[in-house]
Amino acid sequence: MADSFTLDIFRGTPEGALAVETSTHTLGHGEIYIETTHSGLCGTDLHYLARGGIIGHEGVGVVRQLGPGVTEVKVGDRVGFGYTHKVCGTCDCCLSGRDQYCPNRLDFNRNHDKMGTISSGVIWSANMVFPIPDGYDSADAAPLLCAGSTVFTVLTGPDVKSTDRIGIMGIGGLGHLAIKLAAAMGHEVVVLSTSESKRQEALEYGATEFHVYDSEKPAPEGFKPLNHLLLCGNTGSKNFNNLVQLLAINGTVYPLTVSKEHAPVDLVGLIGLGASIKGSLTASRRTIVDLLRFASRHGIKPTIVKFPMTQDGVQDAIDTLKEGKMRYRGVLVR
Repeated sequence: MADSFTLDIFRGTPEGALAVETSTHTLGHGEIYIETTHSGLCGTDLHYLARGGIIGHEGVGVVRQLGPGVTEVKVGDRVGFGYTHKVCGTCDCCLSGRDQYCPNRLDFNRNHDKMGTISSGVIWSANMVFPIPDGYDSADAAPLLCAGSTVFTVLTGPDVKSTDRIGIMGIGGLGHLAIKLAAAMGHEVVVLSTSESKRQEALEYGATEFHVYDSEKPAPEGFKPLNHLLLCGNTGSKNFNNLVQLLAINGTVYPLTVSKEHAPVDLVGLIGLGASIKGSLTASRRTIVDLLRFASRHGIKPTIVKFPMTQDGVQDAIDTLKEGKMRYRGVLVR
């Protein structure tokens, strides 16, 4: 008979409040039981909370039991687990290192197994977890599973060169890590923010330039164009036509946060620069492993605020994030 586990999982209610759901799950072939120790809280979680969904997709924990056929990990391993829960392993996306786009995947959005990383534990595919490097703190590793890996996917993309000027707009959970990672990779890092108050932090994180900028206005006087612009804040509120004008020839804008708002784009502006607006979904397994190694080797850590992984603690973290007071990633700790 297969092993089963009773898990406490945090989720939203139809009214958008926070609740704890207790459910029993069976450990199947190729799966492992992970006791959750840490989880990041992402802005995307707030969207799912409001819809009554499961929350949490930046987890770190300890493997406590193996299902049949598991050879990738062993009991006692410290692992990360994030946005993607399961992939088929045989489609073109999986075979070409783009498994986050697997058409048969289960992930945070297609969460048919009803589990999130803000929980007492999870049943997870053994081939979808990532070893945490020795000496790298679990609280620092958790935000890399989504925020860090999302920006690292862009920064390590095939069209990004070490000599490129990288623009980063929005200094929050994603943006502050984008600055740190891009600086460690040797890029010119140009930060655009609506707030002068974040200048000093941006420069300390490795920015080479800082501009107070509102996308409803033209580019700052004398502004040198960008090869790549990562949008790490509220993309729905941005004037994309003005953002395109910040780009160099063949430059690219990457909207990296969730928004269902319509964003009108003047195609003449895109065509005139040979520019593009490009989507990017989280990260592949290979990219996440590379990021964890890179961050550990270079001593790159997110700026975090810790909260207890209790109902009161999770609610406190949610309220802090909603109020715009999180500097810069909330991490729940059991």
